[in-house]
Amino acid sequence: MRELSAQAITENVAEMCKEAAYYLPNDVYEGLKKGRETEESPVGKVVLDQIIRNAEIAREEDRPYCQDTGMTIVFVEVGQDLHITGGLLEDAINEGIAKGYTEGYLRKSVVAEPLFNRKNTQNNTPGVIYTKIVAGDKLSITIAPKGFGSENKSGVKMLVPADGVEGVKKAVMEIIQHAGPNPCPPEVVGVGIGGTMDQAALLSKKALTRPIGQRHPMPEYAKLEGELLEMINKTGIGPQLGGTTTALAVNIEWGATHIAGLPVAVTICCHALRHAHRVL
Repeated sequence: MRELSAQAITENVAEMCKEAAYYLPNDVYEGLKKGRETEESPVGKVVLDQIIRNAEIAREEDRPYCQDTGMTIVFVEVGQDLHITGGLLEDAINEGIAKGYTEGYLRKSVVAEPLFNRKNTQNNTPGVIYTKIVAGDKLSITIAPKGFGSENKSGVKMLVPADGVEGVKKAVMEIIQHAGPNPCPPEVVGVGIGGTMDQAALLSKKALTRPIGQRHPMPEYAKLEGELLEMINKTGIGPQLGGTTTALAVNIEWGATHIAGLPVAVTICCHALRHAHRVL
């Protein structure tokens, strides 16, 4: 049985929060540059130039890529042969979020109660933590700050099996069209298919952690990703002010579901698709 201290988890999470806020992943950066090369709108080209330069300045100066440094989503895989000492896993992660957002001067955007008093927690906790037990003795952590300009435009559609592939396409496009330019495109679209309503939403979030340009290993889903990307980029929404680069990628993840159901969830992420990953 391997041991890992809660303090080590806290320190790593704090560093990852800052890393995710400052440094746009290379796959997203390269996707923006590729989008700039193919963009047909002159205004769209100017917008993409500004977005790309913003990413470069953020990296050069260790500054947040976007003022909305997000609600912190954390995907954790815990090896069943790992023993965490000195505290609870969830507490260690939340302490790391608080430390990272405070030390990094990142905007604190979390309110403790959502409806009546909406009092800010002042340290961006609690994070939204998803934990999975896996084989081995390692701890895998992915930090994915999620801004709410795009989160607010995400959605879930509860389809029936008879709706099929065309129904899935229609559901995704209804959410995209309703969102319009509000999610700060060019966006990356995570699609979760199957499971229950809540699992479909989780699958759509996990889909956003896959590198853009890396298609689904199942040919049928890879084909659907490409078709949806083409449909989204034909909407003319473009990079905020119109154009042909509305989305950089569509990533799909699926799960087993009930014989009577076909849940579809769409999580839209703006061009600030930020995440950091470490294995401890």
